[in-house]
Amino acid sequence: MKWTAKPSPKKETIAQLQEALQVDYNIACLLAQRNISTFQEAKDFFRPNLNQLYSPWLMKGMQVAVERIQKAIISQERILIYGDYDVDGTTSVALLYAYFSKIYPHITPYIPDRYQEGYGVSYQGIDFAHDNEISLIIALDCGIKAIEKVAYAKEKGIDFIICDHHRPGAEIPAAVAVLDPKQKDCSYPYKELCGCGVGFKLLQAFHEKENKEFNELIPYLDLVATAIGSDIVPITGENRILAFHGLKQINQKPRPGFQAIIQLTNKKELTITDVVFIIGPRINAAGRMKHGLHAVELLIEEDLQQAEEFAAAIEKYNADRRETDQNITAEALALIEAKQEQKQFTSVVYQEHWHKGVIGIVASRLTETYYRPTLVFTKSGDKLAASARSVKGFDIYNALEASAEFIEQFGGHKYAAGLTLEEKNYSKFKAKFEEVVKNSIQPEQLQPKLNYDLELNLADITPKFYRILKQFAPFGPGNMSPLFYSKNLKDTGYAKGVGKNEEHLKCAVYQHSKQEKLSAIGFNLGKHTDKINHKLPFEAIYSIEENEWNNKINLQLRLRDVRLKNT
Repeated sequence: MKWTAKPSPKKETIAQLQEALQVDYNIACLLAQRNISTFQEAKDFFRPNLNQLYSPWLMKGMQVAVERIQKAIISQERILIYGDYDVDGTTSVALLYAYFSKIYPHITPYIPDRYQEGYGVSYQGIDFAHDNEISLIIALDCGIKAIEKVAYAKEKGIDFIICDHHRPGAEIPAAVAVLDPKQKDCSYPYKELCGCGVGFKLLQAFHEKENKEFNELIPYLDLVATAIGSDIVPITGENRILAFHGLKQINQKPRPGFQAIIQLTNKKELTITDVVFIIGPRINAAGRMKHGLHAVELLIEEDLQQAEEFAAAIEKYNADRRETDQNITAEALALIEAKQEQKQFTSVVYQEHWHKGVIGIVASRLTETYYRPTLVFTKSGDKLAASARSVKGFDIYNALEASAEFIEQFGGHKYAAGLTLEEKNYSKFKAKFEEVVKNSIQPEQLQPKLNYDLELNLADITPKFYRILKQFAPFGPGNMSPLFYSKNLKDTGYAKGVGKNEEHLKCAVYQHSKQEKLSAIGFNLGKHTDKINHKLPFEAIYSIEENEWNNKINLQLRLRDVRLKNT
């Protein structure tokens, strides 16, 4: 890995913050790196306030969307809440269903079958609506490219409201209303909402139109926070406010579905990272291994005992998912090695028997291994379907757009996307995608980087420093957990490899004196154990965390990378 330091903020800004906030240089520097320069900005950052949320009426199409829902309720129309099968989609459906089912009976949740219907709005879903005399579909986390399907629904007398956050194509579907802040002519100030976030803005507007208090919506923010974390959208601006208060809800008054999942762990207080790695995969597992509607059932269940039964079933799906993705990852790595494709600019692999539900996870693992744009294909009906993942700084959506002549359909973001194509076009697409990436990617984008915030002395790491650091959370893209660099570290002599194959490094380090000793853990850094065991000075990049052991809580370093001095 290449180590780089983030640019140092202006000295005047740091001094100004030190004076205004009465904090030390390191805290002021971390704030300035996050573009905070005044007392008020710091206050807003440390105390995210729901009053700072933007008016939902600023979003294009909101007025029409709310009026159409009100009309449907007055006319006793049947409404279908339609969402994708991943965390963002299932939490979105749970959000709107949980809200509207309390005030209106003719409402149905719908998640497409990953294997029979595929991603996004499906003809099968529209036929289901028609067969059940449903005249309004609210599509969440999908629909922005469903031109033909929205037209098909219109022929059958079904209206669409689309709540999406993916990048629109050249043409927008002819829905009654399209809510997507990424539309070119949408003036909504914050563009990075997830699908569930857009759904929440619709609820906020509807709730307001009904002259109800905003506070009544706070219990629903746990779903929004889960979607924000799991969909890897930036945790900045409005997302940070929603995630902050949603986490509070999860920790203080979780809905039965979340409570049932949390009971399966030994966690007392969840961070956004815990939500991503504990709640997210379990919700996802239902759609990956069985059906996404199971996740919605868990999320809307109000009886804890019933929720525990749902959670136990989903736990089994998650265990199956974990085993399946490990097996497929091993096969995919072997395939790349066998074909000697390690020196290419992309990783594109295909086996028709691979489980469609886990190819996104496998793509992420291959990206971690080879650090280059990656696609994992499997058979899906008579087509091939793929999940795409990218490396930092490289827009994989644009690369797919440049290879579109061989693609049937695609959609997604800068760093993650999905696509389908005909099997006969696989080889041509693979060659074209490699050519596009080769001609557009920069050499430095193919080398993983550790970008640390600032250099620290171990003596700077005090309980007070950490208490303030914790208030920088929730962490995520745009507001990552700070990384620190320290040099001239020495092991106390007890460094060892831990884990089944001793793949992790556990040690205790000091810098100038053993009084400042701190324990440290480095996952997948076991190979460095021998290097630092000889008490040679080394340097490290790490984050700081709390470690609970024998009912005692101590600070420890979470090592990200280590190297001997001057290597």
